[in-house]
Amino acid sequence: MMKKLPIGISTLSEIINGDYVYIDKTQEALALIENYKYAFLSRPRRFGKSLFLDTLAEIFSGNKELFKGLYIHDKYQFNEYPLIRISFSGDLRSPEGLHTMLMATLRENKKRLGVECHDARDFAVCLKELIENVHDVYQQGVVILIDEYDKAILDNLDQINVALENREIIKSFYSVMKDCDRYIRFVFLTGVSKFSKTSIFSGLNNLTDISIKPMFAQICGYSETDLRLNFSELLHNVDGDKIKEWYNGYNFMGEKVFNPYDILLFIDNDCQFKSYWFETGTPSFLVKLIRENHYYLPNLEHLEVDSSLINSFDIEDISLESILFQSGYLTIADVQHRRDRYLYTLTYPNKEVRLSFTDNLLNHFVDKTQKNSILDDLYAIFHEAHLEGLEVNLKQLFASIAYNNFTNNEIDRYEGFYASVVYAYFASLGFQVIAEDVTNRSRMDLTLLTADTAYIFEFKIRDEDPLQQIKTMRYYEKYAMYQTWIIGIVFDVKTRNITQFVYEQVEAGGQRVPNKPQS
Repeated sequence: MMKKLPIGISTLSEIINGDYVYIDKTQEALALIENYKYAFLSRPRRFGKSLFLDTLAEIFSGNKELFKGLYIHDKYQFNEYPLIRISFSGDLRSPEGLHTMLMATLRENKKRLGVECHDARDFAVCLKELIENVHDVYQQGVVILIDEYDKAILDNLDQINVALENREIIKSFYSVMKDCDRYIRFVFLTGVSKFSKTSIFSGLNNLTDISIKPMFAQICGYSETDLRLNFSELLHNVDGDKIKEWYNGYNFMGEKVFNPYDILLFIDNDCQFKSYWFETGTPSFLVKLIRENHYYLPNLEHLEVDSSLINSFDIEDISLESILFQSGYLTIADVQHRRDRYLYTLTYPNKEVRLSFTDNLLNHFVDKTQKNSILDDLYAIFHEAHLEGLEVNLKQLFASIAYNNFTNNEIDRYEGFYASVVYAYFASLGFQVIAEDVTNRSRMDLTLLTADTAYIFEFKIRDEDPLQQIKTMRYYEKYAMYQTWIIGIVFDVKTRNITQFVYEQVEAGGQRVPNKPQS
């Protein structure tokens, strides 16, 4: 019989003893505990971090029988170590709530370990005493496992003052571990974000970030091999390439992995392609950042950043790119070494994220009641190359943009605003959309590809021929094997809509069709 799906289960013993599917991550666990004393792992939400942490807890508890048949079983000496476990949960929306949670967690650890600390009011002092006293009682190095270390900050990015206060609280909490080094066997923290060491871990500067170390690229998530070995019976009638297109693509400097939550829900829902992971958390704070900073959305298809944006996040200088990467909305597409530094190209990991994220953004631009009918029409328009209908459709789109998106700002005076709206609109349909499409001469504003047709767009907010640049630069030659349309659009900042829409068809081979442009 097929094993059960471990949906929402992050306790290893329940998975093993309950005959659930377990994807063996003990090879990575062994490499981690043999090579590091203080380590940190960043992964997006619902990626299996808590289960991996519990796996470490069972290893350090000496529960060898639980690992029978797994990689680590005959390769590790299962000694028992005392464990201090901390999971940030509950009401963390205020410093008082965080303080209450920390004290409750310490009480639970004291009770389970049978030790006390004299100062039960100061959480940092109590943690230090707890580590020392546990070591004295058990005569073994203490193992400290901390899950969702950053939740008290991330939950409050919409109220920065609280986030800053909570940061100082957990900073003092973590700092005591440095002075307890001689009592500690191993420390491991997991979270979504990677805050700079100066802002959070100034007292724990020997912490190693393993988040994008190639040897730990598959520490969470499912590989293609994992799917083949564990789910082949359940997926045998499903298009493997389509599963990859929807749910694979996360790159942590090794083989790309599938989102495990997506795979489990996909199978449990009779293999229907839906946005399971995305729907568990709406990125409202990210949308707010994008709108406040007038972010040029097409950049999200091909975003180049340096290692500082990959490796840390600062609450007082919030980088949208850092949050998008660390929270799983973007992933690494390419790495280059230039000018003695590493440069990373980021993009959406898969179709689920691209469709859902752009659709979510579109909801904040346009009237939701009109959006779906406009998108349905647009989908047919591109399949049929019905360009007259495209003009009408786009005018409907811009007419549906809420007035308050224009008030008290000047974003509508820039081509980037209109390009961002059109990009989100097109990308939410599922077509391949290429922003700033590169040729050997220059860059096209936007390209949309269907199976056999290429649509090349140029946007202007000035009264000029919008097709001239496409013709001069001969952008269409890049898509000589496609049926190609070149489309020029001029926007008016007063009417906040399209004032000129012109297009021409280009024959296969790059020759323009000699007909009069339509408008």
